[in-house]
Amino acid sequence: MTDLLVRRAVKPLQGSVPVPSDKSIGHRALLFAAIAKGRSRVSSFSYGEDNVSTANGLRALGVTIRDVSKSVIEVDGVGLFGLKPADHPLDCGNSGTTMRLFTGLLCAQPFTSILVGDETLMRRPMMRVAKPLRLRGATVEGEAHRTKDGEITAPLRVGPQPPGTPLRALEYESPVASAQVKSAVLLSGLYAHGPTHFREPSVSRDHTERMLQALGAPIRTLGTIVQIDPAGWSGEMPALDLDVPGDISAAAFILVAAQVVSGSRVTTRGVGVNPTRTGILDIARDMGAGVSVLPQGERAGEPIAEIQAWCEPLRGRLVAGEVVPRAIDEIPIACALAARARGTTTVADAEELRVKESDRVATMVRVLRAFGVQCEEKPDGLVIEGQEAPLTPADVESKGDHRIAMTACVLGLVADGDRPTRVRDVDCVATSFPKFVGTLRALGAEIEVVS
Repeated sequence: MTDLLVRRAVKPLQGSVPVPSDKSIGHRALLFAAIAKGRSRVSSFSYGEDNVSTANGLRALGVTIRDVSKSVIEVDGVGLFGLKPADHPLDCGNSGTTMRLFTGLLCAQPFTSILVGDETLMRRPMMRVAKPLRLRGATVEGEAHRTKDGEITAPLRVGPQPPGTPLRALEYESPVASAQVKSAVLLSGLYAHGPTHFREPSVSRDHTERMLQALGAPIRTLGTIVQIDPAGWSGEMPALDLDVPGDISAAAFILVAAQVVSGSRVTTRGVGVNPTRTGILDIARDMGAGVSVLPQGERAGEPIAEIQAWCEPLRGRLVAGEVVPRAIDEIPIACALAARARGTTTVADAEELRVKESDRVATMVRVLRAFGVQCEEKPDGLVIEGQEAPLTPADVESKGDHRIAMTACVLGLVADGDRPTRVRDVDCVATSFPKFVGTLRALGAEIEVVS
């Protein structure tokens, strides 16, 4: 188990750095390349553990994936109906995206698959995906829990019901705005005998819709409604040639570090700025942070930009409503902004944080209090009393959650005392940002890796 020792930054963070490619887009690029026809090429591919879990799962299903270089892969697509049954359970690692998207894809195959993951993933709720897929005739079975909503968890048994039965048309209104649920339903819709109509309460990230549209799939979007109707469609998608943009979720930790360390100015390059993902930039601006976005065109149908951040006085704000789904993965690092802001910040409408790699509401409350920040836990979020004085060095557990670990490291940069901040169990950071420590060091941060 690896820990990090983080010392207060005694000088501003300065520099221009790349960030890992977007793992959300990386997952989808692999999946669609696998069921396309021909050889696809995916450049700027992230070898973070989550994307590797998706690649390994597809290999087990009979898809040839070659590592051409450190950032380029080639995928020989087998078409919609070319996947083969795996001879062992598919290990999704720590990746909820892998498990939920695989569920949507594999429930339409003429064979049964078993999906497992690490200890954390095996605790995450899967009924939100199982329910709509069951309504269209799929089998999605898991470990049942005695709860009023009939929750299930992995291992999941996924397939048609009964074998050989085509999936039905579906009209479904999701109670949560979730790109993972939406993507699972849309993937299954490619195989259904009839149209799919999916509605969500607010717009979640739309990488699946953009990629399907670029591949000529029969998809339409209208606000919070997405439709797929395979009638008259050939069922074939062409091979991809895709350069994956930088991950704004990873960039957020670097940008917020610059905003909380006095005098800092940092630039991240080639970052995806899909408007369904830029909630963290809106939150930062609303709190008074220094942020500029220089558009750099498009990559893989996704807008990209150079983002610069610098330290400005911050003020507490309400973070709620439509911005929350657009920043759900970045709420922990937004809490670091709130800890350094003048006044009170309230995070609401964020119940989804309870069912991530950890219960991120409860975990962030413990982390903030460890740094001496006053905060209060709420059912759907938290209330944070910011302070402009240096924080207290902390000794915190990541709970195996990469975003909690990285947020604690950023807070450690503004914690002053006789000892450094210690962040325990940071191996999880490799799931999304393997070079996180090296990137912060390149900007001037003092971080030591210890066992």
